[in-house]
Amino acid sequence: MRNTLATFVFTCLIASLSFAQQLPYLPESTFQGGEKLRYKLKYGILNAASAYLQVSDSNLKFGPDPTFRLFASGSTSGAFSLYTVKNKYESYINKRTLLPYLYVENIQEGSYSREEYASFDHKNRTVTGKKGTFKSSKPQFFDLVSAYYFARNLDFSKLKKGDKFDINYFLSSGISELSVEYIGVEKIKTALGTLECIKLSPEISPGRIFKKDSKLYLWVTNDGNRIPVKAHVEILIGSVTLELVSAEGLKYKLGQRASYSK
Repeated sequence: MRNTLATFVFTCLIASLSFAQQLPYLPESTFQGGEKLRYKLKYGILNAASAYLQVSDSNLKFGPDPTFRLFASGSTSGAFSLYTVKNKYESYINKRTLLPYLYVENIQEGSYSREEYASFDHKNRTVTGKKGTFKSSKPQFFDLVSAYYFARNLDFSKLKKGDKFDINYFLSSGISELSVEYIGVEKIKTALGTLECIKLSPEISPGRIFKKDSKLYLWVTNDGNRIPVKAHVEILIGSVTLELVSAEGLKYKLGQRASYSK
């Protein structure tokens, strides 16, 4: 179950980023320091894990521009607490460009542990981690956490149903690519009320976790904040759902449309 949860959460984090090379970048950030988001991950009807995301202003300097510190954590809950998972992720990004400077990862899953420390060189399109230095084929590339926040600042206004795009992102063993399809706009019920959302479908590979015909769907608010509120996928046995349960410090009122809304 550990690998099921990790694969699902990681895919959801990077899913929105797929449009980075195709759409114009919004001139003003959709988030601010002090934002806090909490999620629950369910396996069927059972609570399996919880996740937490936070943005804060950072005093670390990597250049002339100020920096955001992005923090994410995830841990098992309920019956799944018998297998302890406590993962933490940090990313330091440029406040103006939202591109990452530094990525830190601390993984604790049962008796397994791993740490990652990666630095980004966007001038030379390289990222250096514990397993070496890797070259990106595209000028914009990210870690898992910065990918999620950068994606919230893309202009989706010209997307058409069925459009697909690719993006590069870094994991410990190198740089990978993800393809995502734009499905459309629809309203869904959430713990925070009924919200109009942009619906996306990230590409997934069948195998040990997903069925041959499995589809992963992600719903992102079609408002000024652009936050994922739900994700769902059918797996070999049952289904996995990620849901937003609380949101604090948002830059805009939840559900408040912006000039860049669809």
